[in-house]
Amino acid sequence: MGYQGHQVSKRYSMHTWVTAGFLSLLATLSLAADLPKAVTQADFPPTDPALVLLGRDLFFDPILSGNRNIACATCHHPSLASADGMSLGLGEGAVDLGPNRRVDPSNAPQARIPRNAPALFNLGAYEFGSLFHDGRVEADPHAPFGMRMPEGAALERPVASVLTAQAMMPPTSFDEMAGQDQENPVALAARDKRFGGEGGVWDLLCQRIEAIPAYADRFARLLPPGRKLHFTDVARALAEFETYEFQSINSPFDRYLHGDADALNTQQIAGMQVFYGKGNCASCHSGPFQTDHSFHAIGLPQLGPGKEAGGYADRGRIAVTGDPEDRYRFRTPSLRNVAITGPYGHNGAYADLEGMVRHHLAPIRSLAGYDRSQARLHALPDAPDWQAMEDFDEVLRIAEATEIAPVSLSEDEIAALLAFLGALTDPQARSGRLGAPSSVPSGLPMDRLN
Repeated sequence: MGYQGHQVSKRYSMHTWVTAGFLSLLATLSLAADLPKAVTQADFPPTDPALVLLGRDLFFDPILSGNRNIACATCHHPSLASADGMSLGLGEGAVDLGPNRRVDPSNAPQARIPRNAPALFNLGAYEFGSLFHDGRVEADPHAPFGMRMPEGAALERPVASVLTAQAMMPPTSFDEMAGQDQENPVALAARDKRFGGEGGVWDLLCQRIEAIPAYADRFARLLPPGRKLHFTDVARALAEFETYEFQSINSPFDRYLHGDADALNTQQIAGMQVFYGKGNCASCHSGPFQTDHSFHAIGLPQLGPGKEAGGYADRGRIAVTGDPEDRYRFRTPSLRNVAITGPYGHNGAYADLEGMVRHHLAPIRSLAGYDRSQARLHALPDAPDWQAMEDFDEVLRIAEATEIAPVSLSEDEIAALLAFLGALTDPQARSGRLGAPSSVPSGLPMDRLN
């Protein structure tokens, strides 16, 4: 090649390099416009240290269950990334924790919990306005005390947050904490849907707590003089603990948003571009906590006992709103710490994150070809786990309601996307900020992860 040819080649190479760099810069600038704002402490309400510590004891104490044998922490343990590590848990009547949980032959659970135990990360942030997979506890200015509650669970007093209102519900559930009919006074009250009022679930549990001096004295110091303990006070302490314990805003992605350009590696940045671009993930998983706080039908396979009376279906949000458009819709979960909070979906249909990602890419095909080994379930004799998937018409209804369109990604793009999702993990999320106390004021045994 002569001098002139060499110069032409050099100019061409330089032009190509500049063009590629310019296009890369444009892509980066475009992506930056789509990225959420960095989360700060200002996104959360302040917490009271005394209430946090009181709430921690209550969170781990089986005193809040009808049979005094299960605590909030049993299904939402800090050592299990604020959940239980299973698709569908075993609630009241089982023993042990997480994957080790098993049926107690003397008091066996009647069924699995029908929905996956969700992670609790960042639920105390101001922007969370609805909770539970179907949003049945929701801030609503038109509802009493500004909070819409499930049927029979009308609030008797104002509550500080949606998280406080949510904390009032598990003790009213037979399978979760109350116990089965005839087993104890709390279960009897729950059977009759007497949650509030004298002799209701909440009143009976308050009586228990007031009978324990270590609780009674601490609540007395926190409440106005002479005011009787109300379950909203208990729920507030639980919510204060959860807000503090499960605040999770120090992932590599957080550090990147705060200006640390080296917080993400090359593959994670490529995955971030897929997430906020071609993958269309941010159409639902938007905002600082990667959730639009809305409800979507994504064609998940159905397993377990379901939520329909006398059936095995779970039609999601429609049970709350009555709107046919809400069939099979469930709340968009936050993706913070998603790499360690499986199984995934409202019923934990997918044990691994890649399986859940691939389902989003081809939901109908994934539903039709679902591999049941993806479900992570405890042994429970004669459990009717697959009736919905064996009902062709029900599977067809799930498919027909599916809203998300297929997305085509290469294997490299999927790998990059998974790497980015891993970058949403806060190192402290694996253990919690405080963790479990050494004991609880009731003296009851605590569930521990061996």
